[in-house]
Amino acid sequence: MGDRWQVDETYVKVAGRWRYVYRAIDQFGQVIDIFVSPRRDMGPARRFFEQAICTSRVTPSEVVTDLAPTYPVVLAELLPAAWHRTERYANNRVEADHGRLKARLRPMRGLKRTAAPGSSSAGMLWSRTFAEDTTSSRSGVPMTCRVVVTFDELALAI
Repeated sequence: MGDRWQVDETYVKVAGRWRYVYRAIDQFGQVIDIFVSPRRDMGPARRFFEQAICTSRVTPSEVVTDLAPTYPVVLAELLPAAWHRTERYANNRVEADHGRLKARLRPMRGLKRTAAPGSSSAGMLWSRTFAEDTTSSRSGVPMTCRVVVTFDELALAI
């Protein structure tokens, strides 16, 4: 996993209610973490970053976000050494990733269960990264063993 993160949230329907899905990807396009919340304020943003740092075991050196007012405060508390970038168009990669997520959710008419966003997003991202073969953990693995390594990664994500 990389140490340069791009973080953003998007609005999706989960179990008939609109929820914010916080997502972080690294510079290689791998998903760091996913967090679902009914609100978009300091508490969920703080929990998302704490969870992302804990699960990835990586402390980012750079975090790219949009101009949401909660991010500077939370990043100053949790990651004071990280460079927080908010330039225009710097967050395009994660915004495009949201587009792929929503394109997959549209035919499904949203997610049906509250516990579904993390597991279904992990599954979608697993299949996308397996198809593209861009992850560093499989780069040196022979093609016959990639399925085994990929299923191990999926099991950890779910």
